Amino acid sequence: MLLNDFLMKGNIVLLGYMGSGKSAVGKVLAEKSNLNFIDLDDYIEQKERKKISAIFLEKGEIYFRKLETKYLKELINAKSNLILSLGGGTPCFGDNMQLVNSSENTFSIYLQTSIKELTARLYSEREKRPLIAHTKTKDELSEFIAKHLFERSAYYNKAKYVLKTDVKGISEIADEILNLEIT
Repeated sequence: MLLNDFLMKGNIVLLGYMGSGKSAVGKVLAEKSNLNFIDLDDYIEQKERKKISAIFLEKGEIYFRKLETKYLKELINAKSNLILSLGGGTPCFGDNMQLVNSSENTFSIYLQTSIKELTARLYSEREKRPLIAHTKTKDELSEFIAKHLFERSAYYNKAKYVLKTDVKGISEIADEILNLEIT
């Protein structure tokens, strides 16, 4: 069965490091499949009526991670079919990857992007991303990404499918996802 056919009864969950294209690919996938797209971070901000940065500042990371799991469960258990983009850290906390992968109506995809490509994509926007705002040079950013990606890759690789994204356009990645053969 093609993943596109699975969408009639299930959800696609996109995961990966920041800058891997989860939101951009998710939006295009949603357009091509006539499904709703939800970015988990945006959903949390809407539900909590606060920016994630404010939640972190006021209540701390542990509180945020509990909220993240709560809303992830809510979305995965929802009846509507959707394309869901997770935050870069979502798979790495609690039992979030088990939650995603144990759901019969969910197919997880890791958008795997190389350190070199992530560095190129993220360098000019690092001021907007608190996790990497402290980096000053491309080498410093690349080193940070390499270390962080090493820590997170064990979680990311639990996805049902790993899709390499380097040198591919957003629409090309979306088409590749829709044409995946799944069992």
